[in-house]
Amino acid sequence: MQNTIKADARSTVPRSSGSLLNFIKKHYFLYLMLAPALILTLIFKYGPMYGAIIAFKDFSPIKGILGSEWVGLYNFNKFLSSPNFEVIFMNTLKLSFFGLVLSFPVPILLALMLNQVRKSAVKKNIQLFLYAPNFISVVVVVGMLFIFLSPTGPINQLLTWATGEPVMFMSRPEYFRWIYILSDIWTSAGWASIIYVAALANVDPELHNAANLDGANLLQRIRHIDLPTIRPIMAIVFILAAGGIMSIGFEKAYLMQTATNLPTSEIIPTYVYKIGLQSGDYAYSAAVGLFNSLINVVLLITVNFIVKKLNEGDGLY
Repeated sequence: MQNTIKADARSTVPRSSGSLLNFIKKHYFLYLMLAPALILTLIFKYGPMYGAIIAFKDFSPIKGILGSEWVGLYNFNKFLSSPNFEVIFMNTLKLSFFGLVLSFPVPILLALMLNQVRKSAVKKNIQLFLYAPNFISVVVVVGMLFIFLSPTGPINQLLTWATGEPVMFMSRPEYFRWIYILSDIWTSAGWASIIYVAALANVDPELHNAANLDGANLLQRIRHIDLPTIRPIMAIVFILAAGGIMSIGFEKAYLMQTATNLPTSEIIPTYVYKIGLQSGDYAYSAAVGLFNSLINVVLLITVNFIVKKLNEGDGLY
């Protein structure tokens, strides 16, 4: 049956330029619906890639991109040999890696727990409570962190009462990663669980009833029924997350930076902003950003290859 479906799918694919034109004419309305999204993608996603050329040039705004002198890999070598490279690169990698490891399982656990709530009204109220932090602005979240973790904030008031002295959470470099990751889990985990909740909703209740009759407990039903259902989604989400492991949100990290926590809070996106927009070294900042993107592409391909090997060929592509 599966081979027949694949054969039918292959038979609908146009095999020549003439048949391709006939295929487009036949389904022109679908292509018209696709056109706006395709045009916007070409303009705002692929069009700006032309500007990546300045990473290989001694860019001058007066001379323009084409008129600037070609310097090859000079800007890349400048970044790789910079004394800040190791610190910035490792800060970015550690923040992304620990964030992925700690945050990836949380939406799955939330979805599995929500799936066990049988009362619809209670489930909706819990979901509303979990999804709400996602709609809070990053600026507001960081402001809340500074208020709650300030020396006179409620958390430090409890610590002062218990230990006799406050803890400078936002100024100490060793606390930056934990604050960043835990606050990120709080704001995004509930919303990220939606896709898993939707997948679990398609599980046939008869499977759980049959497992109950066979004497399976809750953990066994989750392991053998629920987890296999969401495993393909878990694989795709993990591949995308691992492929963007170096793409940390700039806004939150920059807003959380202080003069004293820079040893751990200075990451590639904030570094690119400072040298590109504040210092005006556009070519160097473009090289750093392009280097970061290349690492993400390599990680995406590598992780997808590994997951396909471990997941019976199910991957991103």
